[in-house]
Formats: sequence, C-alpha cells, structure tokens
Amino acid sequence: MSDSGARLIAVIPARSGSKRVPRKNIRLLGGRPLIAWAIETCLTSALFDSVIVSTDDPEIAALAEENGASVPFERPAVLSDDDTPLAPVIAHAISMIEELGLHPDAVCCVYPGSPGLTPDDLRSSWATLEAAPHPPFVVGVSEYPHPIQRALTRDSSGMLRMVDPGQALTRTQDLPPLWHDAGQFVWGRTTAWRDGLPILDNAMGYELSAWRAIDLDTEDDWMRAEIVFRVMQDLDART
Repeated sequence: MSDSGARLIAVIPARSGSKRVPRKNIRLLGGRPLIAWAIETCLTSALFDSVIVSTDDPEIAALAEENGASVPFERPAVLSDDDTPLAPVIAHAISMIEELGLHPDAVCCVYPGSPGLTPDDLRSSWATLEAAPHPPFVVGVSEYPHPIQRALTRDSSGMLRMVDPGQALTRTQDLPPLWHDAGQFVWGRTTAWRDGLPILDNAMGYELSAWRAIDLDTEDDWMRAEIVFRVMQDLDART
C-alpha cells in the first residue's frame, strides 16, 4: 500500500509468443531472466500490495514466482495472441485479482522488457497520477531524438523524399519536441482499465531518459539493452 493509503497493484504482462525476439521475457540479461529485472524494480519501489505476472506460459510463471512475483491465474489464449491490445489484458488481470479479494485503486502495467526502468520512475510517476484527478492514465514517454517533422522516406532505389516537404527549410531547433510511448509502463486508475478507455487519449506523459528507455523489439535493441544495463550497473556500484 502506498504512503497515501491507496491500494496499488503491479501487473507485468508476459506472454509466451514473442516473435521478433523469441522468448525474450526469459532470455538472460546480466545473468538473470529479463522479467526478473522488472519484478525486482516493482518490489524495490515498495509501492505495491502485490506484483502479479499475467502469462500463458508455465515456464515464465515458474521463473516469475522464483523471482518474487505472484502468478495467481493463467492468462487465457484469447488474450495471448499478437493482436491483443494492452487494456483487455490488464482488465482481465483486475477481474481475476478482485475475485481473490484484492481491490486496487490503481494498477501499473510494467512491461517485462524494461531493464532501464527504476523504482524512482515508478514512485514519481505514481505521484504524478495521484496528484491529477484527470486524466486517468500516466504513460512513460521519451522525446524523439531528431524532429520527426523532417522525416524522410527511402524508396527501393535508395532515393530520399521528405514526408513533409514544407519543412525542408525549417531549422531543427525551431521545431517543437515530439514524444513517443517508451514501452516501459502505464499507470491507470482501476476504473479506467476496466472501462477500456483509450490509453493515449486519456494520459499524461511522464518523461523517461531516452538512453535507458529501451523498447526491446529487435536484436539491435537487445544489444543496446546489454550496453545500457552494464552502464547502469556500473553507476549503481559507484553510488
């Protein structure tokens, strides 16, 4: 339970069918399964009444429990395919844990592929949601490193074209920053998850440093995560 008395639950969604990085949720990073780092971050934050993993995979479930999470239900196959959006997965988790007698005021979805996320990120982003009566979600976001208003296409012959030719003479420093969902966490009030509200249309953004907010979708992402993880471990050892 948080200092304010709010009942908080973390849900880590970790299905078995990762395609671009096969079995990434249990692939070793720093000598431990990837999901173990997300579990540790949630536990170390000391925010949550329970840290729950939603999975359809017995091996992931066993590793989650070994690393301190609870796996009180099995995610159904209908919520475990490539096309399932996030909100129904969290809404299902809420319905299952309420049957077990847990009635959270807010739920934080923490992605298993978030090795750069810190307990301070979770505590500060919860404070952001707690202080704002509206909107009902807070999403971890990072700024695009280069203004996407000057994005280019590249055809099969290698020729470049500006997506928006009207920006050809605009200096990059004159363009406003734009942001993207960093794929690290989403805080939501329980009623908002249950009602299926569109997340990004009803969310505040919590800024995450782009260098450590790695969305693990490719092998290149994994290589960068290994480098960033070693840097973070080194920084922790120095403090």
